Order: sequence, then C-alpha cells, then structure tokens
Amino acid sequence: MTKRKIVVALGGNAILSDDASANAQQEALKKTARHLAAFIKNGDELIISHGNGPQVGNLLLQQEAGNSLKNPAMPLDTCVAMTQGSIGYWLQKALDEVLIEEGIQKEAIALVTQVVVSPDDPAFKEPTKPIGPFLTKEEADAETALSGSVFKEDAGRGYRKVVPSPKPISIKEHQVIRTLVESGVIVVAAGGGGISVVEEAGQLRGVEAVIDKDFASEKLAELIDADLLLILTAVDHVAIHFNQPDEKKLGHVTVSEIEGYMEAGEFAKGSMLPKIEAAKAFVEFKPEAKAIITSLENICQLIEEEAGTVLTMQ
Repeated sequence: MTKRKIVVALGGNAILSDDASANAQQEALKKTARHLAAFIKNGDELIISHGNGPQVGNLLLQQEAGNSLKNPAMPLDTCVAMTQGSIGYWLQKALDEVLIEEGIQKEAIALVTQVVVSPDDPAFKEPTKPIGPFLTKEEADAETALSGSVFKEDAGRGYRKVVPSPKPISIKEHQVIRTLVESGVIVVAAGGGGISVVEEAGQLRGVEAVIDKDFASEKLAELIDADLLLILTAVDHVAIHFNQPDEKKLGHVTVSEIEGYMEAGEFAKGSMLPKIEAAKAFVEFKPEAKAIITSLENICQLIEEEAGTVLTMQ
C-alpha cells in the first residue's frame, strides 16, 4: 500500500482490561504499540489519539475521596489533562521501546492537547458522556447522594457517571502537531478527546466536559489533512442487525448507505454510533479520503489489503 498520513483513534480495549493498575495498562499499551509498528514499517505517518473514560472516571473518584480544604479535588478539565499525561507517557514509552526492538529510527512524542468547544453547545445542558467504572444502581444512587453526580444506565452493563460532551470546533495545537508529523515524529495527541476549553476575550478557559475521542480524532484528521481516519475498536467490522440471527458485517460502505442504516437506528448511541458519525464527517470533509473502523488485531491485514468496515463517499 502507498504511504499515508493516518490518524489512529485507539479504543479503550487497547489500554485497559479488567486490571486498572498502571502496570497492566502499560502492558496493554506495549501490545498495542507492537500492532501499530506495522504501519510505521510501512512508512506511514502516525498521529495517535486514545480514550480515557475509565481512567478519568477513576481519577475523579480518587480526587473526591481525598477532597479537603488543604487538598482540594482537581476539576474535570485538569483530570483530563492528568490522564492525557499519564496515558501519553505510557504510550510514548511503549512506542519508543518497540521502535528500538524493530530497529526503526523514529521518535514518538505525547502532546498535551486543548480542544476548543462552544460555550453555547447544547451538551452543557444535558450531560450524556459516560466516564468511569460501571456501578450497580444502588452504588450509583449512593454516589449521586454524596456528590450530586449524574449517572445513567449504559447499554445494559450497569450505571456510569455522565458529563457534558460538546462537539470540537478546533484543536489549539494542530499546527504544532502538523509540524511534528512533517518532521517524521510519531505524535500522540488529543488524548481522551482533548482538554475541553472555551475561548473568552482571546483567552482559553478549561470547562467541565469530556469530548468524545472519535469526534476529536476526526477534527484532528481534518486539521492536519490526513489521508485516513482509522478508528480501532473491539470488533473487526461494524455490523447491522447486531446480535440478531441475521447480523450482517459491513465491508465497503458508502456515505449514503451508512446514512440509511443510521436512520434505521442500527447503531447504539453509546458505542458504535459516534464512531460512524466521526467516520462519516471525515469522508464528507475530504471526499477523496477514507475512514476505516476495525479492531487492533486486524491491522496487519489492513496494511496488506483493505480490511474492516471501509467508509468512502462513493
């Protein structure tokens, strides 16, 4: 395949398993870095984003548990920055180690990234973005009584805290990211969807929100003129009639076809729908480009030939 500029959006399964310890997450990212090395060997330029929902949720719980007058809890935007830093450090370290193992003369850098949102975004009036661990209804009710947090049931898997999830308008550091990529650096950016900021009188101010990492990745792909937006998740293909006897995996699909499936309600709001919407937005912005949704394990096949669910304009 020809060399491409690729924004890779890592799903949570690339970072976190049942073990939330730092060691376990670093082990998971080392495996992830080995998969991503296949792109680097192919000569592709990589810009890697990642989620942070479980991590930032756990950090918020730790902050609340230790909250006091002398040691006040950090706000959500700062917690996003903290998890951007920790996951970025782990991923940068994992990439460096794999590059050395493979004899590849490249460097990786993790960049703390601010993503600009509108203060008038309707999301601020209705929080929907799940973060943190799954709780039982009793645990969620107890936490609401304690902290006033809002919890919602998430796809039959339990209750999770929800926060506002505004759409990204721009990425403050996109020119820096583009310069680094053009210099041959592998960049980790927009981690956890980026730190949500609003512009006021020419200054940026952090706000309590979490941006969906797939939408932030799409905006980043636009701003750096990527050739491919690759959204990695737990499955090899997007499917319609999911978990039904007539389930059908989607290979190559056009924007008009995917719109029909969206109108039919084929994709769950809390899981696959944001990925579809982000992929569609990128292809509509750059009609000659492609967006692919597939699994981390499918990368090698993807490099040899198109694999997974490939979305194009036509």
